[in-house]
Amino acid sequence: MKGAAGRTWAWARIGVLALLWGSTFLWIKLALDVLTPVQVTLARCLLGAGTLLVLCLATGHGLPRGRAVWRRLLVAAFWCNALPFALYSVGEQTVDSGVAGVLNATTPLWSLLVGVVLGSERGIRPVRIGGLLLGFAGVVLIFAPWQRAGQIGWGSLAIVAAAASYAVGFAYMGRHLVGKGHPTLSLSTAQLLAASALTALALPAGGLAPVHLDRAGLLAVLALGVLATGVTFHLTYRIIADEGATSAATVGYLLPVVSVGLGAAVLDEPIGLRVAAGMAVVLVGVGLTRRTARGPEPREWSAQRVGANVEV
Repeated sequence: MKGAAGRTWAWARIGVLALLWGSTFLWIKLALDVLTPVQVTLARCLLGAGTLLVLCLATGHGLPRGRAVWRRLLVAAFWCNALPFALYSVGEQTVDSGVAGVLNATTPLWSLLVGVVLGSERGIRPVRIGGLLLGFAGVVLIFAPWQRAGQIGWGSLAIVAAAASYAVGFAYMGRHLVGKGHPTLSLSTAQLLAASALTALALPAGGLAPVHLDRAGLLAVLALGVLATGVTFHLTYRIIADEGATSAATVGYLLPVVSVGLGAAVLDEPIGLRVAAGMAVVLVGVGLTRRTARGPEPREWSAQRVGANVEV
């Protein structure tokens, strides 16, 4: 599709992805009413993997082969799925779903920091350093450690650690998995299967508690696993492949708005002025970290970087 119709379709897909991805924190909060954090994490990985496995079978894709690629998938699954999924579930036991979504928006800040540490970010501009500092200042504003009623606590720290874990996972995937000749749908499916196996190892840590699912809890778990994990994983790759990394990154700016809005509408979570201000500061900081000297990255480069040159 080209012209106005193509742009409308592109924005529609971005909107759908933002809604599905941003709703993740609502579904986690509801699922925690009936499952432990480990159980929520395992159910999410299994349902997401099952959803993508069905897509693989429907489209004729197989899983990657070879010990080397599966070793890399295990590493990626730990940093990008098993660990952050568990940390979000642990964190949301004490943190509002809306605030969790806002803190999740710090992932690009951590990505820049990881790039600086690994040396992949050379000649970084002062405006991006300023954005990095501003973004973390927004996190401090949300935490409000100077107030007794501030958000700081183990739950909040777990969510920030989850955002940092995503950044490490994305960096690893960019170096060792994408663009290596494997269909991204196959990689996504295999990665969630690996994450399921890793999470299963943690079942003795609270995962063996009795389960009493009611209808609301069951729907929340299904939505979290099928839509917010499986479908979202696939949609992200499709948008990157078709519109480029810049369009896909737009979703990151919408996630906190969706998570805060759903938390307020469904769970009656309060939207304080400080949290709203902190969210704005974080998003401005993230926007500044994406500033480059040469403007938007070329379509060809971004496609190659994320592996869009292979079939999804």
